[in-house]
Amino acid sequence: MDAAALRDLMAGVASGAVAVNDALSELSRLPYEDLGFANVDHHRAVRTGRAEVVYCEGKATEHVVEIVDRLAQRNPVVLATRATPAVFAAVQERLPHAQYHSMARIVEVRSGDPAPPPAEDAPYILVCSAGTADLPVAEEAVVTARAMGSRVETLYDVGVAGIHRLLNRAETLYAANVIVVVAGMDGALPGVVGGLVAAPVVAVPTSVGYGASFGGVAALLTMLNSCSTGVAVMNIDNGFAAGVYAHTINARTGHQRSVISDQSSSVSRQSSASGPDMTATLVSGSED
Repeated sequence: MDAAALRDLMAGVASGAVAVNDALSELSRLPYEDLGFANVDHHRAVRTGRAEVVYCEGKATEHVVEIVDRLAQRNPVVLATRATPAVFAAVQERLPHAQYHSMARIVEVRSGDPAPPPAEDAPYILVCSAGTADLPVAEEAVVTARAMGSRVETLYDVGVAGIHRLLNRAETLYAANVIVVVAGMDGALPGVVGGLVAAPVVAVPTSVGYGASFGGVAALLTMLNSCSTGVAVMNIDNGFAAGVYAHTINARTGHQRSVISDQSSSVSRQSSASGPDMTATLVSGSED
């Protein structure tokens, strides 16, 4: 249940369309629902604007199905991350309208009337990946942010080994409201992007790489030590957290974009800038 549903419930009681006892029964399950193996947080959407998201790894399939079902009864959009095809099949058996984003490994369940898509000219999140091997993490960010209501554009396989591939899409890069940059190996791409744009950059290290990448630790340390300001770093392979964080920024700032952010036309005509550094510094974010 989100804030809008709560308002509808109270309005129903006020108008007499909903019995007081029925409303009390609904509200009694609002803080959380005890399933024995899980306490489902139905109040989270009211507190944060986002429903609880189910992390599937390590959970029994039948538990995932039950949690997703309970959440879907009270929320218009429910996500289950790190889901295998077998988990999706079990969820879909209970909820036939469930969808599976195989690259992102996310199960998405929408209930009720679908929300209208963002306007074509709405402020957008740009998700960039350094390489094709980074796509599962990048797509996790894309699916998450879109499910939460943001417009999302993508630039894939634009890493520093061929930086011309990124610079060739300068207008898309400069016009973005928030930029998620996903990279493994040396993890250098977020720092490069952060030095080119005024928009906040959300960096996601991946575990892609050979032995000395240490499962993404090398990329993580590179990103944390970036010289570029305005770069927030997520956990290794955590595209979900990047999608949530980017959407939060996009939703809060989309309606009041500054002149600094709207730089696509001016920067594309200049090879260098002589004015003061106007980039903003963000603190690191983490997943709940």
